[in-house]
This record gives sequence, structure tokens and C-alpha cells, in this order.
Amino acid sequence: MTNHVIDTLWGLAVPFFGTAAGSACVFLMRHEMRDGVQRALTGFAAGVMVAASIWSLLIPAIGQASFMGRFSFLPAVVGFWLGVGFLLLLDSVIPHLHMDADTAEGPKSRLAKTTMMVLAVTLHNIPEGMAVGVLYAALLAGQQGITPGAALALSIGIAIQNFPEGAIISMPLRAEGKSKPLAFFGGVLSGAVEPLAAFLTILAARAIGLALPYLLSLAAGAMLYVVVEELIPEMSKEPHSNVGVVMFSVGFTLMMALDVALG
Repeated sequence: MTNHVIDTLWGLAVPFFGTAAGSACVFLMRHEMRDGVQRALTGFAAGVMVAASIWSLLIPAIGQASFMGRFSFLPAVVGFWLGVGFLLLLDSVIPHLHMDADTAEGPKSRLAKTTMMVLAVTLHNIPEGMAVGVLYAALLAGQQGITPGAALALSIGIAIQNFPEGAIISMPLRAEGKSKPLAFFGGVLSGAVEPLAAFLTILAARAIGLALPYLLSLAAGAMLYVVVEELIPEMSKEPHSNVGVVMFSVGFTLMMALDVALG
């Protein structure tokens, strides 16, 4: 159990390190990233999240409910829709502004544009943190089929796709006149919610252990909501944006390979 606790602490930290490393690009790059690069990175992130939702969350959720026989899909379906509903709720109560959008979503607010951009990324980092947290909760609980390698694969996958997210936040902040340290802090801040969401999810899962299949699929539903509502439109916003589709495929296959190789 002690080894699993250490594995969990590292697993919760790895995605945050990915965001921080990406945010540090503001110290190395002089200009804002080109639209084509942003579309490529967004497509990559979307591919990682879709693969993680399937291999790391939905399939294990169905496996955890195998005692239900032909109805073993039920917790996955219920949890998935709870995840979608959770993100719909957050979308409606948190003011946020997606990249390159002119109109903010959520309630009316006087928050600065840069603040609402950070909130937009923070919002979709919540389900990523939940995904990591629930998988490590399953590991700590000794659930069959959940290995340290499988949990680490998800953490590494999320960290890889967090790298471009950190850069996508910090670089525009710098372009809008923020100092490099402040732009870096903005990018890091957007990822700080992930280890917090992961930790809270671990506490919830350990308190209600029988709900683990529902929590696994809840995280999957929340992540796929983000992919469809935000990432796919951003990676396809220009005509003939094949680069987004290709990078989506790269992210998907990389996450799939990580899950199988390490799991």
C-alpha cells in the first residue's frame, strides 16, 4: 500500500508538471504561436483525451461492473451522462472565454479577457484531474484490473497534452502585454486545478467505493464533453484544417499505445 501511495503522489503531480513545462515556453519563444500550430496542438490534446476516455476509463468502468452480467454497461452509461451534466453545469455558472472567441460563455461578468481565457482552460482541466484521481483511487482500493502502469499511462498522457495547453495559455497572455513571469503564472494557474480535482476525486471514491464504475465513466463523459464542445471546433476552425485531424490521430494512437504498453 505504501508503494501505491507514492505512485499516487507522483501520478497526481505529473500532469501539473506538463502544464508548467508548456507554460515555460513563454520564456523561450518571442512570438505567439501560429494558428496552424495551435490547431495541431489542440487536435493532439483532443486525441489523447478521447483515447484516455475509452481505454483508461470507460472500458475499466464496464469491467468493474462485470458482476451485473448483460447490464454491466449500465454504470458506464449513467456515469457518462452525469459527467456530461456536470460540465454543462460548470459551463453555465463559470464565466469563460474560449481561444479566439469574441463572446464569453456563462453568466455575465466584468472579468478581464485574459482571466476568462484562463478560466476556460481551468474548466476543462477539471475532468482531466478527475480522471487521474479516480484511476488512482481504484489503484489504492486494490481494484482488479487497475495497475500502477495503467494509472501512470493516464497521467503521462494527460501531461503530454497539458504541455501544449500551458503554451496556448501563456503565449497569448504575453502577446497581450503581460510580463513573462505573469504569463507563465497564468498558464501554471490553469493547471493547478488538476491535482486538486484529482485529490478530491480520490477522497470521494474511497468514501463511496461501490460508485467507482460510475466515477470512472463520469470522468470520461466530462472529458468527451470538453473535446466535442471546445477542442474539435478549435482544431477545425479553418477550411482544410487537416493538420488538426492528423494530430488528433497521433494523440489518440499515442495514448492508446501508452495504456496498453504500461497497463
